[in-house]
Amino acid sequence: MRGIKIAIIGAGSTYTPELIEGIINKKDVLPIEKLDLMDIDDRKLNIVGGLAQRMIKAAGIPCDTRLTKSLDEALRDADFALCQIRVGKLPARVLDEKIPLKYDLIGQETNGIGGFFKGMRTIPVMLEIARRMRELCPEAWLINFTNPAGMVTEALLNHTSIKAIGVCNVPINMIDSLKKRLNLTEAEIDYVGLNHLSWITSIRSGGKDYLDEAIRQGINSQAMQNIPTKGFPAELIKTVGAIPSSYLEYYYYKDSKLAKVKEAEKSRGEICIDIEEQLLQIYADSELHVKPELLSKRGGARYSEVALNLVDSIYNDKRDVQVVNVLNNGALDFMAADDVVEVPAVIGKAGAEPVKIKIDNDHIKEMMRLIKDYEKHAVKAAVRGDEDEAIRALIINPLVGDYNKARDCFQELKMAHRRYLPQFFKG
Repeated sequence: MRGIKIAIIGAGSTYTPELIEGIINKKDVLPIEKLDLMDIDDRKLNIVGGLAQRMIKAAGIPCDTRLTKSLDEALRDADFALCQIRVGKLPARVLDEKIPLKYDLIGQETNGIGGFFKGMRTIPVMLEIARRMRELCPEAWLINFTNPAGMVTEALLNHTSIKAIGVCNVPINMIDSLKKRLNLTEAEIDYVGLNHLSWITSIRSGGKDYLDEAIRQGINSQAMQNIPTKGFPAELIKTVGAIPSSYLEYYYYKDSKLAKVKEAEKSRGEICIDIEEQLLQIYADSELHVKPELLSKRGGARYSEVALNLVDSIYNDKRDVQVVNVLNNGALDFMAADDVVEVPAVIGKAGAEPVKIKIDNDHIKEMMRLIKDYEKHAVKAAVRGDEDEAIRALIINPLVGDYNKARDCFQELKMAHRRYLPQFFKG
């Protein structure tokens, strides 16, 4: 039986050692024969790829690990493509974060107008990757954790015919942290939402639902290290009627979040540039063959576990339940069938089958429908280069809203990112 070929697209990312660690941990259940690491950045590919090769060799995995700048070479005959690209790299993220501040808008990597522009740069490139997959590996699975993961997966599943699933490390961290805090290690937990807009709506164990008790105690789930958080007070959790992910602080505390970002000496993107350079210097040590601890400061904890668990379950037809970004297809009765949602799904060789969840919480329904409408308009804008759709998206996004701010900030960011936005500069 032929072994597996995995292609990592965007392998120059300093997150890549996380994925390699996941591959090593799964070596007994995933017979990986070929591993192609692809990136367009020579320096990062050679440094990060070199560490990846040393890690694979040190683990004793008989795998042909190649570095390439050719997308076609990486994708040819692949069984799985793990995608983690960043169009414009971290300097583009810094522009997404800092330019909106001039308009009193939050510029964040996946939320608000900053996340919107990351989507505008990224979606056309992801659609091109999908097009090449149709030619070179039509049966392969695209496992996407390129941000904004929900919007990108929305575009892939509604504008291409490839097999794609979106993943994020927020669900596994939220779910496991709540189990630990409630000392309910075997609890069944309902997790529902969109990527970076999600809630815990049920915590069942021994025939009892502990959600109300958790709400009374004001229990928060684990906050993500890559965003500044202060946590939710018990009264807010009671009002919401569910336990929100830390990303919802951007919606529930919009004004204080904006003030905090304005006061910061450096944006998160600038901090990440510093961390990335430190990591690259560490990775360049020819004696290093393990993932360094500093990587945890980038906020990617457990990405490897999430991504490789998914590959394992598809390849080995495990039919276990994992939280992924997938077409709704009736899982949530208040969302459209073609809406990409972040929900538990049964994972096997046929992909992800979303689990039906009954939600009685009107607040969650309203928030999900609003942000999904924003994402739908945003995807149309990215695909068509349609500025009217772009403004429609931004004026219904709670982190933008104001037409004048949306229009003016859109125009400035569009010009700042001109080289990465050809769809808006036709002719």
